[in-house]
Amino acid sequence: MDSGHILLDGADIRQLCQDDLRRYITVVPQNPYCFTGTVADNLNLFDASITRERMITAAKTASAAPFIERLPGTYDYPLLPGGANLSQGQRQLLALARALIHSPNGVLVLDEATSNIDTATEALIQEGLRRVLQNRTSIIIAHRLSTVREAHRILVLQRGQIVEDGTHEQLLAQNGVYTRLYQRQFVEMHAEDGRPIKPPRGDLPASR
Repeated sequence: MDSGHILLDGADIRQLCQDDLRRYITVVPQNPYCFTGTVADNLNLFDASITRERMITAAKTASAAPFIERLPGTYDYPLLPGGANLSQGQRQLLALARALIHSPNGVLVLDEATSNIDTATEALIQEGLRRVLQNRTSIIIAHRLSTVREAHRILVLQRGQIVEDGTHEQLLAQNGVYTRLYQRQFVEMHAEDGRPIKPPRGDLPASR
């Protein structure tokens, strides 16, 4: 398809200047960058008009507050270049909170937000995502399907082509590429935590 148009709040993006378009869209990359400075500096991006209360509210919504409040100095804790003294998951939570502060109503693009993290941290990020994604347009790019299962629409790509399109339940019913990926990830997830491998009743279709 090479025709059509994309609207943001009813405005064709081709009619927006680049600066306005960038303000409407926030990207949380797979490896979010942290600046040299404090946690607060990395949340407010050195914008003095952003209050401490606003940062705390965003951190709580994104599930970042628990780890921040355990740091020496909490929001005044100094970060090493690149956030080297934080874990990958902590940097992801910080990036989610930052997105809430600077683009509370814009389009959020998440690029592999739960990759390369442990199961416990993923649970925190999933909880943060549930709050952050409420009532906002979001584009989620993920191999870990737990990140996208609650999306209103899921596009399954294979070799650069869309091969399946639907909700989590609709795609499972098709018993195709998405189902095979989901079954494999479900088995791997339970093998990691040692729990018995038993899919929830009715969650997975019977194999053909």
